[in-house]
Amino acid sequence: MAFDPLDSSMDQEAVDDIVDAAIENNDVVLFMKGTPAAPQCGFSERAIRLVSEHRPDVHTVDVLQSTEEFRTALERHSGWETTPQAFVEGEFVGGSDILAELDERGDLADELNADDVDPDEVGGDDDLDADVDAPF
Repeated sequence: MAFDPLDSSMDQEAVDDIVDAAIENNDVVLFMKGTPAAPQCGFSERAIRLVSEHRPDVHTVDVLQSTEEFRTALERHSGWETTPQAFVEGEFVGGSDILAELDERGDLADELNADDVDPDEVGGDDDLDADVDAPF
């Protein structure tokens, strides 16, 4: 499916496909407001910062493309309609508050399966912008 980040008129089926594919095709995906380079809310900024400290390969999806449709699609997967939302290997982890709690307890790296990535790649921002506009 072609994806136009400037098209804010995506129908529910198109957004469902984007959410399903992003969760299925990425080890770590963060649905957030804005992009890693330009988060559009403090919760999204905190979530991308926390996740990217452990996973340079995080895939992000900007939910502001079609806000109401993303809320519906995400609620189907997580039971939550708020963002940001992080998924690891298809499983819902939580939003920025849960990510922060995991980090404070020292459990975030384990939850994000950080052992699966090259430690030399962790902490950089270079890879974060690579897939921002991709649908999955």
